[in-house]
Amino acid sequence: MTTNAPTHSSAVSDGAPRRLAGTLGPGAIVFMVVAAAAPLTVIAGTVPLGIAAGNGAAYPASYIVCTVVLLFFAVGFTAMAKHLPGAGAFYTYITQGLGRHAGLGSAFLALLSYTAVQGAVYGYIGAAVNDFVTAHGGPELPWYVWALAVTAVVAILGYRHIDLSGKVLGVLLVCEVGIVLVIDAAVIVRGGGGDEGFSTAAFHPAEFFSGAPGIALIFAIAGYIGFEATAVFRDEARDPGRTIPRATYVALLVIGGFYALSSWAMVSAWGDEGAVVIATENPEGMITETATRYVGAIAGDLVQIFLITSLFAALLSFHNVLSRYIFSLGNSAALPAGCGRSHVKHASPYIASVVQTASALVLIVASAVAGLDPVTEVFAWFAGVSSVGIVALMTLTSVAVLVYFGRTRVDRRVWNTVIAPLLGLVGLAGLLIMTVANLPLLVGGSSTLAAVIGILLVGTFAGGAAVAVLRPHAARHDTALPQHDTNDTIIDKEIAR
Repeated sequence: MTTNAPTHSSAVSDGAPRRLAGTLGPGAIVFMVVAAAAPLTVIAGTVPLGIAAGNGAAYPASYIVCTVVLLFFAVGFTAMAKHLPGAGAFYTYITQGLGRHAGLGSAFLALLSYTAVQGAVYGYIGAAVNDFVTAHGGPELPWYVWALAVTAVVAILGYRHIDLSGKVLGVLLVCEVGIVLVIDAAVIVRGGGGDEGFSTAAFHPAEFFSGAPGIALIFAIAGYIGFEATAVFRDEARDPGRTIPRATYVALLVIGGFYALSSWAMVSAWGDEGAVVIATENPEGMITETATRYVGAIAGDLVQIFLITSLFAALLSFHNVLSRYIFSLGNSAALPAGCGRSHVKHASPYIASVVQTASALVLIVASAVAGLDPVTEVFAWFAGVSSVGIVALMTLTSVAVLVYFGRTRVDRRVWNTVIAPLLGLVGLAGLLIMTVANLPLLVGGSSTLAAVIGILLVGTFAGGAAVAVLRPHAARHDTALPQHDTNDTIIDKEIAR
């Protein structure tokens, strides 16, 4: 079959640098992953919903369950990472395990999922900034005006060297995590707000399985979106073989531990019954009221400020992840070759970054023209798309890990290549089934919208598989550049400069 698609070699032979570079250590990559998880946004937005619609005061245990499942998944994920260079993450693994068609299908699904979650956060941050400004006497502007302003800042940081983004995310992350830990400490020092003292509901299985534990787990797993960013930044890590596994495990333990502790403190602050009441009646104000009650009015104001910075940190992290997906696809001939160029000075995927900025602008403008509400529609609908897509990607990756090690035998450790990945697959498959079954709930109760989203997700995956057929050189063998790339010497000199 005749095709005009560039071959892999032609995609990398136009004289443009096509490697990323950086000196990120485990700490910097952990910042990227945790920032993408938007911990304060989860505590302020997702936790009250999980308490109200899920299993009540036992909701904190959902984070323990999700962390255990993802730790099993991470064992095989990091074991396979040692054998696969390149920054494609999930789609790289799926390609090697399940073939090019499934690999490119998952790549396009990942692009849709992360673009959707970024669009969701742009809606939320636009509304949050407007609420904060108007509450302090400023002018009331449409949410999309603030969203566009934030887009410009994210675009500038995403265009430059990854180390700059890492430093910005580090500062913002310390602020948002710090205020929540202060609230946690205040609740613990005062012994909780209920008559029974600290909540123990999360430690009783019967309490966990009461109510709707499936819905609780769906809300909980959404807090881990961005988890694969450890492998996405492989090319910019100081020592990938050690940095990526360490960053993966540390990120999961930090995220899971922080969510479990902080959600438990939120429940304890009001008591088991009181927490359900306030989470149902005033979910958006639960964290602010908790901060004001236990720390003081200034803490409530700081929560509002750091919620905005938390959303910004998530946007910057998602932008970096998406840019590297596009960069990797540009170097595998699945997307135009120009997307795979790296900046001579910043060693960043600058064209991919511009493409990503353009896609964000399209979402914001389209949402504004359609007159969508920034929270109940933009945030809720786009986040629903992303939740299903990301859990599906992790499930496919689990299958790919098992198939890859079963076929190649490059690693004969049974725990790392069979038992742990299989346990992760079982857990993730269960979460995927629950997510799909409850998708109407995630998008405001509309079965029609849920069906449209399902068709969009399946169609996107099928479209990526079709690219593999139409462009036979796309993602062939691997998504990394060959080690003998003739541009290496030039790039190394430019980076050293």
